[in-house]
Amino acid sequence: MPVHTKLRRWTQRPSTLRPSTLRTALVGVGLLSLTLTACGSTQLPGGEPSSAASTGSSASASGSASSKPITGTLDDALAAKVPAAIKQKGTLIDGSDASYAPNEFMDTDGKTIIGMDVDLMNAVATTLGLKVQYNNAGFDTIILGVTSGKYDIAVSSFTINDQRKKQVSMVQYFTAGTSWAAKPGSNLKPDDMCGKTVAVQKGTVQVDDIQARDKACTGAGKPKITVVVEGEQSKATADVISGKADAMLADSPVVAYAIGQTNGQLEQVGTMYDAAPYGIVVSKRNAEFAAVIGEALAKLKADGTYEAILSKWNNSDGAVAEFPVNP
Repeated sequence: MPVHTKLRRWTQRPSTLRPSTLRTALVGVGLLSLTLTACGSTQLPGGEPSSAASTGSSASASGSASSKPITGTLDDALAAKVPAAIKQKGTLIDGSDASYAPNEFMDTDGKTIIGMDVDLMNAVATTLGLKVQYNNAGFDTIILGVTSGKYDIAVSSFTINDQRKKQVSMVQYFTAGTSWAAKPGSNLKPDDMCGKTVAVQKGTVQVDDIQARDKACTGAGKPKITVVVEGEQSKATADVISGKADAMLADSPVVAYAIGQTNGQLEQVGTMYDAAPYGIVVSKRNAEFAAVIGEALAKLKADGTYEAILSKWNNSDGAVAEFPVNP
């Protein structure tokens, strides 16, 4: 039963889709210690700034800080296009949900937000002569934070869709799809999950996906799907590891990363579907600045920085050719 979802972090509220690195140390009934997932004490309270800035720490795909972050170089011509108010401010205030590795998650210090999105935004900021202050926040609160002026930008694996484009400007920078994961040997199929328990992150497009599948099950007289909705993707992943859930679904790079970090305790089931672009979120009041961000991304692609960052996080398959606003 194919489900028509537009992929990813999609919410019905003032919107906003994202685990951190999963360690293999077992706790209790097999629950992983998610030290890089913004889970438990490693997560900053919502809205607390991370110590990372545009020239701050980066990270390797393993989650440890890199001594040689991949970043851009100042482009005077593009920096001259930055609106005066933003240029004078100098530091962009960002909102991100740091529970969505490898895209955005907490480093081992429990304070610094790292990941592919952070590296890309840092490179953009350096190109434009700016810095970034990253703030950890609940995914479904971030777009409201941008529209209210709390954040200048939001880089948090937001899928571009029509609802969001009505609220904010979104600069395309990546593309992803939905994937599923379960324990090895489960023999589960995404289109045959009736009677199973499935974990998913709150506020994401995958919530709509699994709810539609559940409705199809009950409509056909089959057992319902028990849906476990978690506030953080890392917790949804842990639910599968611990046996609380039979499977999970999330953005394809997130599922691939979780599988790689759990040393054989997860495997992908089915194939990726519903590919859609991610966008850097900017207030409509700053639409001019959104266009400049797109130009900076194009420069980073031309000089190889863009592909280098994606490759660092094993996300090269999600590269896009162009960086339009509200495509």
